[in-house]
Amino acid sequence: MAEWTLYRYAGGSSVNNTPIRPKTAEAKQWDLTTTDALGRTISNVSSNAPPVPPMPVPVDAARGSISSNSTQSTREDSAVLSNPFVLRHGRRYLRDLSYPLPCDLPELQRQNLHTLLATSIFGRPLGSTPSAENPPKKVLDVACGSGYWSSLCHEYLSGLGFTNVSFTGLDIVPVASDLRRQGIDWRFVQHDLRKVPLPFDDGEFDIVVMKDMSMVVQLGTSSQRMLDEAMRVLKPGGTLEIWETDHIIRSILPHPPPPPGKNPNEYAVAVSTGTFLISPSTPFAEVQNKYLQDSNTWIQDALDKKKFSPTPCARISQMLLQETETLYDVRNRRVAIPLGELRWEREAASDRHPTRRRGSEVGKSRKNIPNMDTSLNEEQAALRYTALLVVIQMIESLEPLLKEVSGKNQEEWQRWWGWMMTNLLEQKGASNGEALEMGVWMCRRR
Repeated sequence: MAEWTLYRYAGGSSVNNTPIRPKTAEAKQWDLTTTDALGRTISNVSSNAPPVPPMPVPVDAARGSISSNSTQSTREDSAVLSNPFVLRHGRRYLRDLSYPLPCDLPELQRQNLHTLLATSIFGRPLGSTPSAENPPKKVLDVACGSGYWSSLCHEYLSGLGFTNVSFTGLDIVPVASDLRRQGIDWRFVQHDLRKVPLPFDDGEFDIVVMKDMSMVVQLGTSSQRMLDEAMRVLKPGGTLEIWETDHIIRSILPHPPPPPGKNPNEYAVAVSTGTFLISPSTPFAEVQNKYLQDSNTWIQDALDKKKFSPTPCARISQMLLQETETLYDVRNRRVAIPLGELRWEREAASDRHPTRRRGSEVGKSRKNIPNMDTSLNEEQAALRYTALLVVIQMIESLEPLLKEVSGKNQEEWQRWWGWMMTNLLEQKGASNGEALEMGVWMCRRR
């Protein structure tokens, strides 16, 4: 696990003494401080670095996309892709799309923080283990965003000795940095995911990753078409991975049992990161925090209206298992990340150290005893705080939709937002089991 450093939360709240949030050493190379006219993040590249030569742009009229080897098929597509943004409520959004999240620097930073959190709690950016007998050569990152996941995956595979791997990022807008400047064999393809087929050949990729697409592809036929395309461009024997996070928060009940037949390595990672592996027997309850109850209701209503799933983790296994003729070896790993130290963890720590319950008798010396008032180590606390920030920033990014379904005007929303920030960040209101649920699903193509 990377060493944690800290930086301040730059959210939309005016709460005083806002806590600081963690950032790992891995993320330092992705200091997203500037964008160009299209909103593409610009890498921190030395002025002495040699310029990257422009890549040729031949025509692929049949597939309607822009990439290093293709262009759009129609003038209509060209107009949409060349002028994709519109400003609303002071944030930049994709024009004429159902995608509910902004497409600007704060949202890209949130997505990168989310990716960093996911890869940290799972211990790596791939759920599957590449085979030395059949090493991966080509990886497709669908809806790649900033390309941060591809950079982490490149680093991970290189560390395993897989150095001859090319990465292709696919998205509707070019917000990814040129990863070639980081020594990555990288190609970006601009394409509207609503339009099939994808601009790739059958069986072109060894690994296809679809990450955080539950607000990109709507439920129903669109979702099935996207899965069909992912299977089509995957080589026989290749690996499909789906990474997702639920947008509704639940509370994990005290002392959840280890999953039956747990993988020892996965369980060890969960223990070391202060997270909990999820199985059908894991006990959950409705969230107890009143502000997260509010946001749950509004997110459910808003996403239902847009035909997105607020709990995508509940349906992915079934979706993959029904593809018996095409997919096999379907596995998953699901994890709950508490949004802070849990009361029952703190009570258990006090039971192990009775002197912690003596209040005033210990108060004078508490400052000299590390971790005196917590059951978590520094890294576990940082991961949980990051999960809390991901939840808060998601609510912030969905603000226009949530104001609409809640019926709140701007003044009412600002009051609610301030109370929520105070409760969650200052009063540690998420200590009753409130947890962010993530999962990675892996399978192979026949």
